Amino acid sequence: MRVELINIGTELLMGFVVNTHAAYLGQKLSGMGATLIRQVCVNDTPADIRDALHEATSRADLVITTGGLGPTSDDLTRDIVVQILGMKMHFDQRAMERIRVRYQRRKMKMPKSVKSQAMVPDGATVLYNENGTAPGLAIPLPVTSQLPGGSVVIDRRYKPGSTVAAVYDRRVDPAKTASSRLSTARWLLMLPGPPRELRPMFEKQALPILIREFRSQLPVIDCRVFRIAGLGESNVEQMVKTALNGIQNLEIGYCARVGEVDLRLVVRGINATKVRKLANQAETRVRQTLGDAIFGTGSMTLEQVVVSMLRQKKRWVTTAESCTGGYLANRITLVSGSSEVFREGWVTYANDAKVKTLGISRSMIAEFGAVSEPVARAMAKAALQKANADHALAVTGIAGPTGGTKDKPVGAVFIALASRRKMRVERFCFRLDRETFKFIAAQTALNMLRKELLKY
Repeated sequence: MRVELINIGTELLMGFVVNTHAAYLGQKLSGMGATLIRQVCVNDTPADIRDALHEATSRADLVITTGGLGPTSDDLTRDIVVQILGMKMHFDQRAMERIRVRYQRRKMKMPKSVKSQAMVPDGATVLYNENGTAPGLAIPLPVTSQLPGGSVVIDRRYKPGSTVAAVYDRRVDPAKTASSRLSTARWLLMLPGPPRELRPMFEKQALPILIREFRSQLPVIDCRVFRIAGLGESNVEQMVKTALNGIQNLEIGYCARVGEVDLRLVVRGINATKVRKLANQAETRVRQTLGDAIFGTGSMTLEQVVVSMLRQKKRWVTTAESCTGGYLANRITLVSGSSEVFREGWVTYANDAKVKTLGISRSMIAEFGAVSEPVARAMAKAALQKANADHALAVTGIAGPTGGTKDKPVGAVFIALASRRKMRVERFCFRLDRETFKFIAAQTALNMLRKELLKY
């Protein structure tokens, strides 16, 4: 099953809005066994949209468009599709009622222009928008096959419009079209642009349609993602490469991020039992090889894992931060349920704050410096006692780009982990920009706590 994605919006190309659709849809599609083979981004101009649609529909089983479904003058996608496919439109009362209710709830006057969003093509499945006003659309396309001469043959059973043959019955380049075969289904899926509208619509309404219509083209797929901290991408590959040798139909992928690596294992086949057996075999070998470097699976974050472990073990954590400026506490409290494991933390950015708030002695700071093992140790100990917690994390370092010395260069950081029975302090050096430095310092601290909790 070949999928092409067309992102429509001048604001995307001008950089005013970050385009996140390819990453999200690519992940969802691969999870169902489909392959996103191409994505393009085009301006809100009829010619560009029309050209992109012509190209994509000549070679893909599924074409997905994002954006251009709203009520303003630059929302042209639906009208151009209707024109290309020769479809007629009708007024969808249910869509209009949803739009009206949305404006009433927000106590806003409804502009006349929004009524245009309730006009939908005949023969389309309407995907009603639970988080906005513009409905999505799922439209069946003509079944086509590629012939040696490079022309496209139309299945004349397809009808929502009478002029579709004029669009598709044309000379095309065989090298740029689908292989010589007859598709059992072809669809155009039109989704709204805002991610908060697109994502729930795709998962709740579009995905069931795609699974139903493309069932015969989809393989059985088992995809498992392992999230790893404390190892680089090349290290992970070197460790698992030999261990995974000999497993049939196994695809291995790596994705490196700051402070972590994703290892992706994908097994495809036609027999569900065999696919699952091979995936289980691969997972067993990976876990045996990487051990506790694996902190989670799927899309789990390190902070989610740590909070879950703390809740399970009924333990409390606190923080004392200097160079991270509260980022560590922020990551912990981003997790739902963190109030069961985190009561309070301290941001003591300046030396005076360390003295006044945590009781660190001025003589210690003068002798060793604020960025030092003794100060990190004292910060963690003070936070542990003040919060009456089971664990305390303290971070002090030089985020840069200025402030470094020969002995303590920019990027130097001390991280202390205090528990009621012991103390551990480690020195690291992360020579990165300030924002990335703060993230990886917090990441490293969380991973230290995770490994400590594994011992209990």
